[in-house]
Amino acid sequence: MSIPQSTDVLVIGGGPAGSSTATLLARAGLSVTLLERESFPRYHIGESLLPSCPEFLELLGARGKVEDFGFQRKYGGFFDWGDEEWQVHFRDITTFGHAGYSWQVSRAEFDLLMLEHSRSQGVDVHEGVSVESVAFEDGRAVAARWVGPERSGRIAFRHVVDASGRHGVLGRRHFRMRRYHEVFKNIGVWGYWKDYGPLPDGSPEGATSNVSLPYGWLWGIPLRNGTLSVGLVTSTQDFQRLLAGHRSMEEVYLAALRESAMAGRLEGAALVSEVRAESDYSYVADRFCGPGWFLAGDAACFLDPLLSTGVHLAMFSALLAASTIASLSRGEVPEEDASAFYQAAYRHVYERFLVLVSVVYESSLGRDTYFFQAQRLTAGEVDRLDLHQSFVSIVSGVEDLDDIRTLAFGGTDPMKFGTRHRHAVSSMVHNWDGFIQMPRSLVDSGLSLRTEPGIGIAREP
Repeated sequence: MSIPQSTDVLVIGGGPAGSSTATLLARAGLSVTLLERESFPRYHIGESLLPSCPEFLELLGARGKVEDFGFQRKYGGFFDWGDEEWQVHFRDITTFGHAGYSWQVSRAEFDLLMLEHSRSQGVDVHEGVSVESVAFEDGRAVAARWVGPERSGRIAFRHVVDASGRHGVLGRRHFRMRRYHEVFKNIGVWGYWKDYGPLPDGSPEGATSNVSLPYGWLWGIPLRNGTLSVGLVTSTQDFQRLLAGHRSMEEVYLAALRESAMAGRLEGAALVSEVRAESDYSYVADRFCGPGWFLAGDAACFLDPLLSTGVHLAMFSALLAASTIASLSRGEVPEEDASAFYQAAYRHVYERFLVLVSVVYESSLGRDTYFFQAQRLTAGEVDRLDLHQSFVSIVSGVEDLDDIRTLAFGGTDPMKFGTRHRHAVSSMVHNWDGFIQMPRSLVDSGLSLRTEPGIGIAREP
């Protein structure tokens, strides 16, 4: 099928942010063209999904397809952090009436499933097509220049969603407004293992394990094909120091595993893949949207992978972007107000995770820090509906789903936005207001997200 000369919405990128945005908009009745520069299935790191994701998939009409595929279910996490071992059980939470769980996925399989679902919902999908540039007229994005295997062309649009990930067609290449967080300037090195050992008894089924090191941390993610994804995250400075004492990146990786609490689990296991690496994990764009354009998923921001927030942020931003564009296409809200709503809501969720990741990193410093207190809570020494549940609520994405509920039902009281565990979380972060409350710009706007009878944003009557 040939690429059209015009479309209501152009989506750049076919990962979770792009396919989710495109599916939601197609289901809302808009013409949507999606251009993906690679051909799926393609490899991608980031296999662990949060319990918020099944609920986003429900809105996309794709939950049944993911359930039926047979991915490894994930019911929580296991931490060997500092001097402590503790567990996070998603069974302790509910999302839209369901017991909390998610999946560990091969992203090649998951992303292909999501892209094929977009096709089934009426999205005009083209793979192997790269967007080279976006044209602006009077400050508004109006068209894109694309290049395919055998031809090139131009496509006009009313709105464009840049979901091109780290490639960053608009945020990185056009506007040059991507800012990296120096404190999280890390490198990740990982591989895949077979014949690995189990987590300690009582650990949640399919749990992601997180193991701290003096110079970083390790992840362990079990996948449905019997392999364990194991990765090392450390600062670029520490990595260069470690590399000076070894002959290769793989040697640094293997030495870190031998020196960690992961060693026992990998005793007798076999590395069955090449060792891969990525650097400069955490960044954010100065702006997430403008006249005619939106950044979604990794094209807007990316966070250190400690809390596995990548796909959650991708789907959250997809829902916000699609709802905003759907209402703009129907003339329900002024564009300036809609853009401010998207910017404030998305940035708030991103910054909340940014703060929490910072807290978790700091927590490995000693027994009086956050993780030790969370362990005490799981042991029943103080009220469990306090700090531990606060942590679980946020890291599972459920706090963000609560925010969506508040917005979807027209709630604009800042004290009702993300306040499920207000008192407890305030003990984790000094600046409570900036961490958890609804941004004042959202309160003042009077705008609310809605998902029924269709997606959109609207001003309260």
